[in-house]
Amino acid sequence: MRNATIERKTAETDIRLTLELDGSGRSVVQTGCGFLDHMLILLAKHGRFDLALRCEGDVEVDDHHTVEDVGICLGRAFARALADRRGIQRYGSFALAMDEALVLAAVDFSGRPALGCALEIPTEKVGSFDTQLVQEFWLGFVREAGASLHLRKLAGENSHHIIEAAFKGAGRALAQAVALDPRFADEIPSTKGVLG
Repeated sequence: MRNATIERKTAETDIRLTLELDGSGRSVVQTGCGFLDHMLILLAKHGRFDLALRCEGDVEVDDHHTVEDVGICLGRAFARALADRRGIQRYGSFALAMDEALVLAAVDFSGRPALGCALEIPTEKVGSFDTQLVQEFWLGFVREAGASLHLRKLAGENSHHIIEAAFKGAGRALAQAVALDPRFADEIPSTKGVLG
């Protein structure tokens, strides 16, 4: 079973997260930020990951600490569940259409964190959610997961659709990258012999 449980408590957030990579897409998510909950449920569903997440954060200030710290914890859970990354596909990519929006998501579990976030979200808010926090979430994720992730808007005008396409597409790309390849079950997918 490739799973991980992460507990992280700071002066700003208190998070408990359980992740099962080889799941069925079930999720129970409560972060206090409704839009983030929605995006994480979509990520889990389309990645076929089982995710249980509870966060108590200082959302009375704003959603920043909650969004960033949840990204950190989710990235940490992926890293822990993948261990030495033996036998995984390593790479994944998916172009996802969401109505008028089209977003490309591509990931490499190289051990080297990098984010290319070119979503060009046209509004500052979706409801009460600050759209700048999308990048903060994924920065926290890649730093802890040890992954390079690119999210690029190819088309789109509706901010909600663009962000939703990014999270769904990322779920699909992550699922490809973490999938086990039976041809290389005992190998680290790198000529270096190590990822990280």
